[in-house]
Amino acid sequence: MATWSTATVQSRERFSYWREVVCQTVLSVSTEHPANGFSASIASRTFGNLRLASFESTSHGIVRNNCHVAAAPEASYLVSLQIRGRSNITQGEESFCLEPGEIAIVDSERPFRVGFPDSVHRILAIVPREMLSQRAPWMKDARSCRKLTLSGPYSDLARRHLLHLTGGDDDLSTSEAVLMVENLCNLLTLASAREVRPNSLAPELMMQSILTFCRQHLHNPELSPSLVASHLGISVRTLQLRFQQSGKSFGRWLLECRLEACGKDLKDPFKQGDSISTIAYRWGFNDLSHFNKAFRARFAMSPSQWRLGNQISSL
Repeated sequence: MATWSTATVQSRERFSYWREVVCQTVLSVSTEHPANGFSASIASRTFGNLRLASFESTSHGIVRNNCHVAAAPEASYLVSLQIRGRSNITQGEESFCLEPGEIAIVDSERPFRVGFPDSVHRILAIVPREMLSQRAPWMKDARSCRKLTLSGPYSDLARRHLLHLTGGDDDLSTSEAVLMVENLCNLLTLASAREVRPNSLAPELMMQSILTFCRQHLHNPELSPSLVASHLGISVRTLQLRFQQSGKSFGRWLLECRLEACGKDLKDPFKQGDSISTIAYRWGFNDLSHFNKAFRARFAMSPSQWRLGNQISSL
């Protein structure tokens, strides 16, 4: 993790220093309209072809023009996660305000402008264009930049990946980082595909979409292949085929996930007041006899023994 700060630079040189740092760590841009007493800091790290940065600054603006684009060594997308403050982003005919928690994807191959009216904290990822466009060909359309849905499950997971990758975790191995980068690109693809039907996604992305929906609805006793397929706009046959390719049937996967969720709740000291039946019903079981039999087959003991064993081991 490399860091830079204007705190070590004389006041009159801070803004020009900041421009050089941004060009070095993020993208070639021009900076403008600094606030009085401008200050900023940035931390940057690289994983393979992915560059990441976390910065804080007082009010200013950045502009990427055609000259910057022409001089760029490679095409990329700028992914930004707003932590604090606001960012006013304009590219082509698209213009929006990015609020805390929201993610924007901007095409660095086209000019854009970003204004920070107040103090700001942002996390940035510079993703090679091909890493996203191979997964999400709709990114190449005329819509230059886009803001991802704040409440979407894929956006939330993408936020977590970005925070972890820029969190200064020196124990993160290369293999773990590479996997997280791949997952981040997949999540950004799914989060940006609101107008794209799941059956047009690559098989592995379609499976992620299926599993995410199922995990969100584990508590629903009516969760079934037909319900999932109908929600995602795919056929039941396609859904069953995707599970078959993963090595498990839909029913087996669902049962295992529900049992794991019940097992965690039974171990949770904050849920000791909940009865076993309450926990079973909470996770979609509607037949206690079936639940007890399945639980014993999975954990080699009854739910009450499982809970009691955890209570004893914690003493």
